[in-house]
Amino acid sequence: MGINNLKINNYKPLRDVVFENIRTAIMEGTLKPGERLMEIHMAEQLGVSRTPVREAIRKLELEGLVIMLPRKGAYVANISKRDLIDILEVRIGLEGMAAYYSAERISPEKIKKLELISEELKEYVCKNDVDNMLKKDEEFHNCIFESTGNRRLMSMMNSLWETVYRFRLMYMSDYSSAVNIVDEHMKIIDALKKGKANLAEQLAREHIEKAEQFMIEKLMQDETV
Repeated sequence: MGINNLKINNYKPLRDVVFENIRTAIMEGTLKPGERLMEIHMAEQLGVSRTPVREAIRKLELEGLVIMLPRKGAYVANISKRDLIDILEVRIGLEGMAAYYSAERISPEKIKKLELISEELKEYVCKNDVDNMLKKDEEFHNCIFESTGNRRLMSMMNSLWETVYRFRLMYMSDYSSAVNIVDEHMKIIDALKKGKANLAEQLAREHIEKAEQFMIEKLMQDETV
């Protein structure tokens, strides 16, 4: 398990630092679905006592990232088809709404920013640099949400991103090979630039729907292996 590099933050309690470290390891796939979380072993790796590790595991259970099995211990929660569908259905609605309002409100500066992000994303796709692909893809969608000026909408998407990230990390490399993400992004930008709200909404929804279908198919393949 790659959680031995604990970064101490003087402004945060140790339990919070331990929680964030373990949570990141789960989100990034270092700790994989179905993997058992051994308190003693993790405490030794992190160089802390068992108490903050135990507290972190309990908190992660509340977030649904960890499950506790009677007489067996704590395990990283598996990703189910139902979880994926539920999350992506919500994201489809939010992305469509954001694109619609962004088309009505986006500034020329934001359009330029979206175009720059797309160019950078294209470079990373060519290099199959998954970490930076994810970052640029997230920047692209965040820029659209910011362009709506709707704080509630941005807050809802921010709370969803971390959960979505776990799925996207698993499949981004394969997905970018199967679907021209950059081309889809450019079509959305063009609709935003022309102020075509209905078209922007349609393209944004279709963009996420393709990802949903691809990820569900991959998840089902993985479950049969």
